[in-house]
Amino acid sequence: MVSLNPNWAEGYLGLGNRLLFAGRTEEAIPNLQTAIRLDPFGPSYYFHLLGMAYRELGRYEEAIAACQEAIRRQPNNQFAHLILAATYIMVGREADARVEAAELLRINPKFSLQRFAKVRPHIDPENTARLVDALRKAGLPE
Repeated sequence: MVSLNPNWAEGYLGLGNRLLFAGRTEEAIPNLQTAIRLDPFGPSYYFHLLGMAYRELGRYEEAIAACQEAIRRQPNNQFAHLILAATYIMVGREADARVEAAELLRINPKFSLQRFAKVRPHIDPENTARLVDALRKAGLPE
């Protein structure tokens, strides 16, 4: 799709999203960055997806910044709070992770780790298990 319309931000976002969940994170990042460059005022999910990719590569400070931008654009973006909570756990900021977990539960009181793990479309179950473990440590319910 992006070869037919190289200025289509959503096309790059879709490609980056698919690469991310296919476990090809390093390839996903340039596509997500291109989407943001093409649509710098785009929706917050552009940034939470980029934050997820950075987190998966251990680029935690960049992940935090991307998720904070997603939340600035849309304070009730539950996925940005989720990714931020997991990232904070991974850098040892447990108190900040718990704040983000509480925000996620304020937005979605029915959130559960079991349901999240079942529907997360990542190709690698170990990737999802690591994320769920971090979210459990942040205080999210089973």
